[in-house]
Amino acid sequence: MSTTTPALHDPAPASPVVPAPAATAPPAAPSAPPPRRSRPPARDGRVAGQPAFVLHSYPHKETSLIVDVFTREYGRIALVAKGAKRPHSQLRGVLQTFQPLQAGWTGKSELRILTGAEWVGGMLPLEKTALLCGFYLNELLVKLLARDDPHPVLFDHYVATLNQLAHNEPPPIVLRKFERALLKETGVAADLTRCTGTRQAVDAGQVYVVDPERGPRPARAADAWPKITGKTLLDMEREDYGDVATQAQSKLLMRFLLAHQLGGATLNTRQILIDLMQL
Repeated sequence: MSTTTPALHDPAPASPVVPAPAATAPPAAPSAPPPRRSRPPARDGRVAGQPAFVLHSYPHKETSLIVDVFTREYGRIALVAKGAKRPHSQLRGVLQTFQPLQAGWTGKSELRILTGAEWVGGMLPLEKTALLCGFYLNELLVKLLARDDPHPVLFDHYVATLNQLAHNEPPPIVLRKFERALLKETGVAADLTRCTGTRQAVDAGQVYVVDPERGPRPARAADAWPKITGKTLLDMEREDYGDVATQAQSKLLMRFLLAHQLGGATLNTRQILIDLMQL
């Protein structure tokens, strides 16, 4: 099955407390929080050997492509692949979705110039339903990730998810885990173990709704949002999808939360998956 992109669509034990000496020393200044991880500096705008995956590509002028790629240290970026549409271009067979690449580029503007791409290998190809799931992951990333915003943890989760799909792990469970990871890494996922406002622990035996902007709260009769048991919320936080009810409720909840983040934008691949397998 071709991989042509469809249209866009866990501390060391604490040291024992030692009594302070008689002469009291000035209190130590609180340690600064660890710096936020940032992308490595690019000398003169040049980057080489960056792990990357093609998310989507489209024609640019007569012989070139604009390629939307997801990189480990630079996030999602757009690259011009000059001459990639020519029949004998080396890039033609390399710039394929779901293939691990080492990519290089130059430039500091939003649209950079691809200087090289090599296939790394080591991953099984996606086929059939797994392939459609892969396109769904890519569409989520294109529509929910801002450009030039590094997400190395999410990149690693993406690689793991592609491997799970390629090894025929259950797509509904694999997709729910990735969707939740995506919302967490982009800073819009609430803690599903605590009620918003009261901060009381979610009770497995109660029924809740999840406010997309705030988090869970007890459900009311008039709520139109999906009603989810506390057990499902706790299972999702633990990434435990063994319960059939958890699988069904988490699907409805993630569909609702993603729709809110997308602001009404349609996910073309999700509709295909819904039509085929109700994922």
